[in-house]
Amino acid sequence: MISRPGKTFLCKQQIIQEKTMSKIRMNTELRNKILNRYRESAEQENTQELEAMKQAREQVDMIYPSTFELARQVVERSYPSEDVKTCRTLKQKYGQPLDVVAKDKCFYFSYARENPGEDEDKDVSEHFDFGLYGEVDNGNNYRNESGKQFAYAYYRDELKAKDLDADILAKQNGKDDNPHKTKHMDLNDKALGYSGYSSYNHDRDNNVGIAKDFDKQYELDIIGTSHCRSRTIACNQEEFLIFKMFKQAKGQLIVCHQKWIDSITKQCDAMKTGLKAYRYLSEGVELMTELGVTCDEADLIRTNSTGLVIYNPVNLASMIKSMKNTTITREQKIAFRKQYEQNKGH
Repeated sequence: MISRPGKTFLCKQQIIQEKTMSKIRMNTELRNKILNRYRESAEQENTQELEAMKQAREQVDMIYPSTFELARQVVERSYPSEDVKTCRTLKQKYGQPLDVVAKDKCFYFSYARENPGEDEDKDVSEHFDFGLYGEVDNGNNYRNESGKQFAYAYYRDELKAKDLDADILAKQNGKDDNPHKTKHMDLNDKALGYSGYSSYNHDRDNNVGIAKDFDKQYELDIIGTSHCRSRTIACNQEEFLIFKMFKQAKGQLIVCHQKWIDSITKQCDAMKTGLKAYRYLSEGVELMTELGVTCDEADLIRTNSTGLVIYNPVNLASMIKSMKNTTITREQKIAFRKQYEQNKGH
């Protein structure tokens, strides 16, 4: 059997590399690199949790238009378009005192129970917000994080494309506020153009970009510029339940996003535990291989935290040379200046 020199060389090279790998000790930087690459791979893997989140987002896209159309019908029963037109005409004639028409995207809908129990209120009302950052749960309408949870989950791909952490609230779920969380929330809000919602009406919002474009799709004319809680709008029980389903669909996207991130976090926690126990890089690479994740061990070895390929002879030599002879004498400065003037003259 005739051996091929090229093939023999490659096999020897692979054996040498494997022997070298087995001797390289694991350290914090290598562990973090392996862990980050696993997280990147886990986020791309088409799992049941990811599929559930995608379906929840699709459901939101389906239910938004039909529910908003119903909201339009309910709102216009209380604020007929003819009355809105009349109010605007009077404003043109009499000015600011009759400026009572405004755009809004959130409404208090209410219906009356037919046979309320002893401990039940006759009127049932709830706040429904069609805005991107509109609250989803029934807590403090303007200070809870459910609106941001929905916005980050809905526009996750767009935020990730800007290298932002769209999963920050899911990762920080159950934790107290901290500078790291606040920093990433601020960056996400800025990217989406969100600066806050007015507690009175949509005309007073100062949002831009994605948030503004999203919200403009769901504006309706209302008469009265006071707090929306004081503008309770009557609907029937069937309509109210449809609005509840709309809010639940938004909430389901948050839940599915949280479950997906929780799954990835659990996987990464298990990875951390294992990597801490490994003494050699070869063990970490073997783990990634068993998990079906491609891991270029050569790249892990030769690249340090600054991104400099330190095991490349040219780069390493250049780096070492730059560490010496850094002081320039007065004579050298004069010589450099003379050379500069001569070159300038030519």
